[in-house]
Amino acid sequence: MKLAAKNEKLLVTNILMKLGLNEEKANIVAEATLDADLKGFTSHGIGRFPQYTLGIENHNINIESDIEIEKETESIALINGHNGFGQVVAYKAMKLAVEKAKKTGIAAVGTYNSNHFGVTGYYSDIAAKEDVIGMVTANTEPAVAPLGGKEPILGTNPIAITIPSEETYLAVDMATSTTARGKLLESERKGQKIPENLALDSEGKPTTDPSEALKGSILPFGAHKGYALAFMIEVLTGPLVNAAFGKGVTGTANHCNKCTKGDLFIAIDPAKFVGTDKFKSETEEFINEVRTSAPNTIIPGDLEAKKIENNYKEGLAIDKKLYEKLKTICDNLGINVNDYLDQ
Repeated sequence: MKLAAKNEKLLVTNILMKLGLNEEKANIVAEATLDADLKGFTSHGIGRFPQYTLGIENHNINIESDIEIEKETESIALINGHNGFGQVVAYKAMKLAVEKAKKTGIAAVGTYNSNHFGVTGYYSDIAAKEDVIGMVTANTEPAVAPLGGKEPILGTNPIAITIPSEETYLAVDMATSTTARGKLLESERKGQKIPENLALDSEGKPTTDPSEALKGSILPFGAHKGYALAFMIEVLTGPLVNAAFGKGVTGTANHCNKCTKGDLFIAIDPAKFVGTDKFKSETEEFINEVRTSAPNTIIPGDLEAKKIENNYKEGLAIDKKLYEKLKTICDNLGINVNDYLDQ
């Protein structure tokens, strides 16, 4: 089954408004969800909606809350999300960071009491669309064992950076683990094995079974390098922003639990350094230097751009198990999910 991009946005918006979100919030969540699926991060797109609805039912996602800026200076803010939809909290945080960066050059906004927000890169992209460099990172509930250990203590702790240039964006969005927890959940749902060298079972032995990996731990990418980066992110999105850290982080994978993670949004305005035009021109010059260095060179962001183009053209695949879960959600809300699907 396929779901056209425009229909996914309509379906998600309809579901959310039936669940009680206002139109503004529903549109923000729908845009972020579609972005994840278009880029190929299907584990963070519409496939998350069964968990989101569970979070709403358990009152761990507060559909009526709004953000509260608890601390603020010209270049810094700390936001209490009051357990609202993560996408809404993150969108507003990045917008605030960009607004501040355009005045001061660099700005950082931290958030806590938020929820899972989809793909990290969606929010760094928001900055780049306004000719500002965006950096976003977050912690997640424990999934990665420290180097030399087997008990999960660190999260998969993603980081995303998007940089504007003349013709395109440079973009990276990645977990600091070998894979994201959401991809394990997706493989488990589809009954698929995972590649070797990604995860360990609960006894610390290598496994290709996603269910066993979820009980065990995911390996950090690049061994000590990914581990060290994940460690630093844990501090930047935990103690720094009044959020939980380590084994205290809950609710990013299982929405039966309150989400206690933190996020950090950083914006840098090139206009305050060398000027926007000069920065974008020289960035484009560097991109062209790399592209012409050898056939088939890839620039950060190229793969996602190709996936976006293809998914707009071909539509988004919906597997049988996800379809059944979405149908149950829609049936309970009086929505005919088949009206949105290309069979």
